[in-house]
Amino acid sequence: MPDGGRPGPVAGGSTSRRPVRAGRDRGRRGRRTTQVSGHRLGWVTARDDDALIGFVNVAWEGVIHAFVLDPLVTATARRQGVGRRLVATAVDGARAAGCAWLHVDFDDHLEQFYFDGCGFRPTRAGLIAR
Repeated sequence: MPDGGRPGPVAGGSTSRRPVRAGRDRGRRGRRTTQVSGHRLGWVTARDDDALIGFVNVAWEGVIHAFVLDPLVTATARRQGVGRRLVATAVDGARAAGCAWLHVDFDDHLEQFYFDGCGFRPTRAGLIAR
């Protein structure tokens, strides 16, 4: 990665809540994007030259709770600290936006990554599932 292996900041340089839109974002999908754009703190991305190798979506409710969603690092970039740096940047961006809580849900095999590698702590939470 050209910047020393560090991911870019939340929302491409700021904690702006501006929606990121594709060029063909029209119709019903466009309305959905508008509905959720106010609940997106931003994206954190990692690149190797021009290639996207990782990202994290950071959503929020607009006040103090942010949520790590859709984290992904390409197979060739895994186990190199990219995921940890993406999450650390998401943490920094959420704090800068005034969030007191950053939530994450994950599969069992990722517990060590989030708890030991990223500093998350277990909490009591409820869930309604289908």
